[in-house]
Amino acid sequence: MNSKATGQTLPLTTDIYFAVGECYLGAILVARNIKGICAISLGNESDKLTQDLQDRFPNANLIRDDDQREQLVAKVVGVLENPDRDLQLPLDIQGTDFQKRVWAALQDIPAGTTVSYTDIAEKIGAPKSVRAVAGACGANRLAIAIPCHRVVRRDGSLSGYRWGVNIKRQLLDKEPQISSC
Repeated sequence: MNSKATGQTLPLTTDIYFAVGECYLGAILVARNIKGICAISLGNESDKLTQDLQDRFPNANLIRDDDQREQLVAKVVGVLENPDRDLQLPLDIQGTDFQKRVWAALQDIPAGTTVSYTDIAEKIGAPKSVRAVAGACGANRLAIAIPCHRVVRRDGSLSGYRWGVNIKRQLLDKEPQISSC
């Protein structure tokens, strides 16, 4: 993905604008703040996605922005429909330094390719941190933009996914199969 993280510091309380739409996976929520996209969530119920957003950003002022639905949600759904497409939106990637290293490595995985948690641990120079890599994948707030769905077990089988293994399978099935690293 060619989306880029910004370096601004957010105020303690910030406005987060969000919109909920529909895609082939069910509901999709896209949220942004002054720095960029701060959450992309997938699920079956828009109310649950909205509550999850509030839980993840308890000090934020959430503002439903249905005007953005046409633009922001459509761009993310476009990437869902065409996994080779770049999101081309700024991202607000919030996490520890370790998580950010993992997520940067995930953004380098081409559509149609899967890698193992071990592969990512080795790529970031922390070969003994396989469980921590899995934890970073689970903490990812930016579905699709940070493609943790492309990470599988060493034997190639699917493991947990923040938005459900069924959604992970559907995402992988939508991508043209290239190879496993």
